[in-house]
Parts: sequence; C-alpha cells; structure tokens
Amino acid sequence: MGIGGFVAVLLLIWLVIGAVAAGQRHYYDSAPTNCASTGTVAVTIIAGPLNYLGMNPKIADCNVNVPQPSP
Repeated sequence: MGIGGFVAVLLLIWLVIGAVAAGQRHYYDSAPTNCASTGTVAVTIIAGPLNYLGMNPKIADCNVNVPQPSP
C-alpha cells in the first residue's frame, strides 16, 4: 500500500470515528430540521477523534450577512 492508500485509510477511519461520535450524541435520532442541525452533524463527523478530546462542535446559526451592492 502506498502513501496515498495509507492516507485514504486514515481519512476513512477518522470520519467513521466522527460518525460514531455523532451517533452517541443521538444526532441521527431524527431528521435534521434546519441548516444548523445539519451543520452540527457534519462538523461533528469532520471533527472525528477530536470529539473524544473534549471538542463539541455545534452550528448555532446559518444566517450569513453578505454585503449587498449599493443601488
């Protein structure tokens, strides 16, 4: 197995650990109802093993204030 395959396996393991952490927090019990809950699940999965080191990522709001062009 080359370096690329090793990195791919590590990435897969990282994401699986994150998915397990999201399951332990019962994020899969109901369908996400808004952008914030979907974002929280995604960030928890991406955080992977960091969840077990005390990281508890949450997305509070998905509203993004984008500057509007002047008329």
